[in-house]
Amino acid sequence: MADGQGNAEFRSGFVCFVGRPNTGKSTLTNALVGQKIAITSSRPQTTRHTIRGIVHRDHAQLILVDTPGLHRPRTLLGQRLNDLVRDTYSEVDVITLCVPADEKIGPGDKWIVAQIKQMAPKTTVLGVVTKIDKVGRDQIAEQLLALSNLLGPDADVVPVSAVKGEQIEVLVDVIASKMPEGPAFYPDGELTDEPEETLMAELIREAALEGVRDELPHSLAVVIEEILPYEEREDMLDVHAILYVERPSQKSIIIGKGGARLKEVGTNARHQIEHILGTRIYLNLHVKVAKDWQRDPKQLGKLGF
Repeated sequence: MADGQGNAEFRSGFVCFVGRPNTGKSTLTNALVGQKIAITSSRPQTTRHTIRGIVHRDHAQLILVDTPGLHRPRTLLGQRLNDLVRDTYSEVDVITLCVPADEKIGPGDKWIVAQIKQMAPKTTVLGVVTKIDKVGRDQIAEQLLALSNLLGPDADVVPVSAVKGEQIEVLVDVIASKMPEGPAFYPDGELTDEPEETLMAELIREAALEGVRDELPHSLAVVIEEILPYEEREDMLDVHAILYVERPSQKSIIIGKGGARLKEVGTNARHQIEHILGTRIYLNLHVKVAKDWQRDPKQLGKLGF
């Protein structure tokens, strides 16, 4: 049976993808789930929330936990993100280390593996070589061998291209084989258990980070203030969101000349949110300065960290 009830072979469990920033973790999550739920961005440290994607197959259900990248923390926010990762490592059934095919394995990867072994010595670890569409066969083989050496002889290693959809089902089968037998955790058709507000905030944040200079990623937080029925049309929602930055200079970057950039951010985010919610929305965006919020425990709490 497809729902896993009454089928002894059905397996289900939790898996998280780890790796240095920009190794393709969020893109892989979206490819496996089949819909965009984790934010993807070309810059490090964009994922802030543990977004669970749910992969439904006839023989298994995988719940993907997308953690922020583990890194050496420099701020209180960084420390809290790392704590979030540590909690996740110890609670999942499988940890999957992502390494891109087009970058040599370096100290960052070794540091992450050491952290995993220290924090979750009993958890099954797999290796995934991502972005195989970017390199030739020899380089893929070389990277598979290097990753295998890093993780040890018992770890399975799978090459994938999330963008092209290559080897995605192979990866599903390998991860599923490591899961305990048991029924599905979620009903068929559910893709995530994250609240809609969290997904909306992440999509607005992603749109705001697109094509902006490097000083912004850590400094931007998005809070959904309220979601109301839209007065003029019953089939629409009125969404109010605030984008918090740390400095006035960052505020002007996000707003852009004559408000042009903020308008663009709103349009891009609105399309993504409407796609996920399946309903039209009116998106109200405001930008506010919350000075040094990353280092202030009170403000971190207020912004949801």
